[in-house]
Amino acid sequence: MPSILFIASHRKDRAPGQRFRFEQYFGHLERNGFRCELSHLVSEQDDAVLYRKGHYLDKARFVRRCHRLRKADLARMQEFDIVFIFREALMTRSIAFEKAFRKGGARIVFDFDDSIWLSNVSDANRRWAWLKDPDKTSRIIALSDLVFAGNPYLADYARGYNPNVQVVPTTIDTDEYLPVPVRREGPVCIGWSGSITTIQHFQHALPFLRVLKESFGDRVTFRVIGDGTYREPSLGIEGMPWRKDTELRDLAGIDIGIMPLPDDPWARGKCGLKGLQYMALGMPTIMSPVGVNTEIIQDGVNGYLADTTDEWVRKLSLLVEDADLRSRMGAAARRTVEERYSVNAWRDSYLTIFKNLIEERPKRL
Repeated sequence: MPSILFIASHRKDRAPGQRFRFEQYFGHLERNGFRCELSHLVSEQDDAVLYRKGHYLDKARFVRRCHRLRKADLARMQEFDIVFIFREALMTRSIAFEKAFRKGGARIVFDFDDSIWLSNVSDANRRWAWLKDPDKTSRIIALSDLVFAGNPYLADYARGYNPNVQVVPTTIDTDEYLPVPVRREGPVCIGWSGSITTIQHFQHALPFLRVLKESFGDRVTFRVIGDGTYREPSLGIEGMPWRKDTELRDLAGIDIGIMPLPDDPWARGKCGLKGLQYMALGMPTIMSPVGVNTEIIQDGVNGYLADTTDEWVRKLSLLVEDADLRSRMGAAARRTVEERYSVNAWRDSYLTIFKNLIEERPKRL
């Protein structure tokens, strides 16, 4: 039985990037003869300290434990045909384990869904920035047999270091994400979903949300999912923490999904996940025209693209005032996800890619 070792930072069902890029394919791969194993570094206990300020001794212990875990992976390399590395093997400057995995004989697949060659350190871990080396991304790409890039912008970067690059979009399980009926009574909820590390993107929404609140008053409400500490009293917003067991229910409380982004190199590497989640649920979605968003959204058909405050206000106002428009646009959004960004649309491609990688055994340079 062919076997794949998935190397990632977080345990199963913990990190959106992992869930929506490869974890949701485990079942299909296993039903078709593959054995899948996830080797992760961050435990539930680590979550309590790793992304908070201080806790320096605990963080140092975490780094040492990560080395032990990866050494254990190396010790059993002969069990696997493919090593699938999501972003990096260690959350430090080192690529020693990536190099060692390559020497072990398994095919190396590298997968990334952000502009991770750029520096991006959370406020809680500024003191540890010296441990990070964004430039290592290019070196991992160069030693891989195959690279999965989440969008064309990332693929263009990767092809500078490795010719064997495939664009593999982030996808949604449309058997789990089912359309939410359009609400025609009560206030319209405009919602954003993200995380503690991306809450700064929501700040770009505040100018146009304030204008909407002035125009519509109690006819609109706002929801922020992903940062339970976030507060914006002027708009009545109290952020909700992300929880896997309530994720779909929390998202279902939204009537219009928004994904505002700055137009910068980091944002251009985003894969549109949050917008795709709204769209899979049949919600009308408005995104900034940045990066892959312009491929996902056909403006005025399956959603809207908005750049300036005036554009955001105008297009959101159309949706707030017209439930039928929300329904039509949400249905078109759902079809887009089903056809181009769903697990069902991509699962056989994953299977074929992995089979070919094992059977063809490409000659390494």
